Amino acid sequence: MTVDQTSLQGKRVLVSGGTTGIGRATVAQLAQAGAVVLTFGRHEAELQDSLENARKVSETVYGLVADVATKDGIAKVFAAVDSQLGGLDILIANAGLSVEGAQDLPDDEWRNAVETNFVGYIASAREAIMRFRNSGKGHIVFVGSISAEAQSPGTSVYAATKAGIETYAKTLRKEVMDDNIKVTLVEPGSVGADMQEKSPEEQREAIAEHEMLYAEELADTILFALTRSPRTDVSVLRVEPRVQKRG
Repeated sequence: MTVDQTSLQGKRVLVSGGTTGIGRATVAQLAQAGAVVLTFGRHEAELQDSLENARKVSETVYGLVADVATKDGIAKVFAAVDSQLGGLDILIANAGLSVEGAQDLPDDEWRNAVETNFVGYIASAREAIMRFRNSGKGHIVFVGSISAEAQSPGTSVYAATKAGIETYAKTLRKEVMDDNIKVTLVEPGSVGADMQEKSPEEQREAIAEHEMLYAEELADTILFALTRSPRTDVSVLRVEPRVQKRG
């Protein structure tokens, strides 16, 4: 028996936070798979780097500078979804900020992280679902973190936002399954990225010791979930390096 899979050729995909790390790698792999991709981030230089990287394999990759933490940013992004993509088939909610405990940060800093890591995910999903309901199907992938359960000291606000996303994703899935909308939660362990405290050299050493993953390995995981058969909803994937030292 041959198990059917879902092709990503021509699929219209929005990737939040697609300018660095997991998001950047995912944009490139989606382009390789033939998807039409729109991505965004807060910084022009990182956006252009991501677009140039993905356009090595496909020209159907677009981007803009926008902040997922603001109402204006969300409105700007989804206006671009409608005008540049002409609709939406897949949302990958990935934008996130590393943040410590609120007691050790200026008020604006931890609040902005909550708006980015939690509120931005919900606002993006809301807009995507409105479009999915019009088209009759869709798929949302939330990139969370094992921090939701690891709860390591020094990560309280970050862990709380990821725990919120974990609960939101699992509950939302039950709310929209009858609309033919899939919801997947991917919870990575330690992954090489700009937001890591480790230097690039330290990250390379950690990857060599199997203590950290390449961002491309998480992108591959996301594409696995997206390409299962229409009857299959990969609801939760937890992906860690073989030697996961901490959350």
